[in-house]
Parts: sequence; C-alpha cells; structure tokens
Amino acid sequence: MGDLEAFFSEVPDPRASNARHDLAEVMFVALAAVLCGAEDCTDMAEFADAKLDLLREVVGLRHGPPSHDTFSRVFRLLEPEPFEAAFAKFTRAFTGTLSGVVAIDGKALRGAYERGRKATPLHLVNVWAAEARLVIGQRLAPGRNEALGAQQALALLRLDGCIVTADALHCRADTAQAILDTGADYALALKANQPTLMTQAQALVAAADPAAEAVSGPETAHDRIEGRTAVVVPAKAMDFPGLAAVARVETHRKSRGVPEPVIVRWYLLSARLTAERMLQVARTHWTIENQLHWVLDVVFDEDRARTRKGNAPQNLALLRKLALNIARHHPAKASLKKKLKRAGWDDAFLLSMLGHMR
Repeated sequence: MGDLEAFFSEVPDPRASNARHDLAEVMFVALAAVLCGAEDCTDMAEFADAKLDLLREVVGLRHGPPSHDTFSRVFRLLEPEPFEAAFAKFTRAFTGTLSGVVAIDGKALRGAYERGRKATPLHLVNVWAAEARLVIGQRLAPGRNEALGAQQALALLRLDGCIVTADALHCRADTAQAILDTGADYALALKANQPTLMTQAQALVAAADPAAEAVSGPETAHDRIEGRTAVVVPAKAMDFPGLAAVARVETHRKSRGVPEPVIVRWYLLSARLTAERMLQVARTHWTIENQLHWVLDVVFDEDRARTRKGNAPQNLALLRKLALNIARHHPAKASLKKKLKRAGWDDAFLLSMLGHMR
C-alpha cells in the first residue's frame, strides 16, 4: 500500500475535505476489485463489502467498505491528467529502462457514449511498450483528435533508445518532433495523405539497389502463408523533422493456396535501420492490437463498459491498464483470465499480485 500512496500522492482529491474515505484507500480497493474481475463501480462496492476483512489487513477502511456512490463520485470527479501523469511515473519505476518498439494507437471506448451519440464514443490514445508488454501511457483524444492526444501522452514520457511507431494519422511534423523530444526515434507509416513525401519516398526506393532488400518468411498460420520483404534507403532532400531514411515493407500472402494482393507499406524513419530490423519493427507495432486492445475487450470487457459520466470512463480505462500491467507481469504461469479468476477466489494470490507491483 505504501508504494501506491507514494505514486499517487500527487493526485488531488476532488472531494470535499470531510470525505470519509481516504483517496488512496479508495484507489487501492478499486484496483484490487478490477484485479478480481470487477467491471464497474457497483462491482467494486460488492467486492469491498465481501472482502472487507482481507482489505483491512492492508488499508484502514475505518468507516467500512466504500459504497457504489463513493467509487462513482471519485472516478467522475478525479482529474485524469494528474492521474495519467502518476501512472506514467509508476510505470517507469515498475519497469526500469525501456527499449525496443513503443507503439501508439487510438482505441474507442464503444460503450462510453451519451444517449443519442452512439457514433461518437470516447476516444483514447494508448502508448504500448511492445517488448516489455506494458501500457506506459494513455491520453484522451481531445475532440477525437488522436494526433493531439498522442503528443500530450508523449510529453509525459522519456523513451531514450526506443523506436516509436504509429500509423499514418500520426505522420506529421509536430508528432515527429514530439517523439524526438522524448529521446526516441520514430518509424511512422506514410500514406497518400502526405502526397509530396510519398512521391519522394517512392522515388528513393525505386532507385535503390535490389540486393539491399531483406526477406522474412514464409510463415504458415491460420490457413495462411505469409512472407515479407523490406528495403531501407537514406532520405535525401525531404523536409521532415529528424528524417534519416525511408522504408518500404511488402507483405505477400496466400490464403488456402490462393495468392492475395500484395500489401505495400511505406515508412519515414529518424534512424537508418537495417532492412532486417525494419521488418521486426513493422511487425512488432501490431502487438498493440492483439496484446493490448484485444485483451482489454476480451479479458476486461472494456468495449461493453457503459460508464460514461464525467471523467469516470477515462479514469476507469486507466485503472484497467494498471491492473493489466500487474496481472501480466505476475510470475504465475496462467492466462490473464485465469489470473483474474484466481485472484477473486484465492486471497493469498490476490495479495501476491498486489505485492508484485512494488
């Protein structure tokens, strides 16, 4: 509990000074509840009531278990920005020095919409350390402006020695500079929304030596045979912050023996990677989809979460990510779903998960 208090002590308590439950205690109980499968504030209150004796071994809870209204009020009123800054600080201490690919991508909270606005749910930008398999940042996309949300998330991070990847939405000068300011390099997808840069990149690659191309695969999975090729060439006379090279990555697939159209992806790089490394970086980026976003929806049921008032959707999304980081890096040999179930059934296992966050 001391570690949790230390990392979140700078988060201001939004409630009146006569609030009965300490903010850090409420946050601790909420985190423990999510680690046991709680999906909303009602679940948290039920958990607190059922596990009161266990929780009092760790926190005081002098006024009994927090109610649904207490959890709801805290998460609706809590300012997300200092909470996200504390999360970034906690993750740095939890993981130490990061390296490798850091992927940025947006994710909609599809259940977090007000009545009559189902087509515009809350939209978050997530920052994912792929090799460490950890979420290291989150930010609301203001007005669904994902690029601005990414820049604000990056401002909280130091990523020296990492390679930040993002899709073509983020292939813009201000985002590239925000990445460079963290100490990282970038590998940004390039599409036709940047026609001048695209034309220049295509011309440079067309003039490159074909012998410089790297090949990966073929690999077989899901009734599909897939191979990739990559080429990286120095960038010349291209106006973009820190640009050092451009890359082309081609994906060749056969599904049930039938060739599919070749997928060609283009990238701007601030470091001249080898073609072999470029293949790794391009593929690693997509782990943000199947190791983060898919897990949040399938294991934590995030897409169906209907919490939508005030700051609660954003704050609870961050709490789920904190629980995911802790559960994934607990040494028990089990799937995430099994870890969450066991935490709900086995008090000693739950305490070991919470202790592992030190």
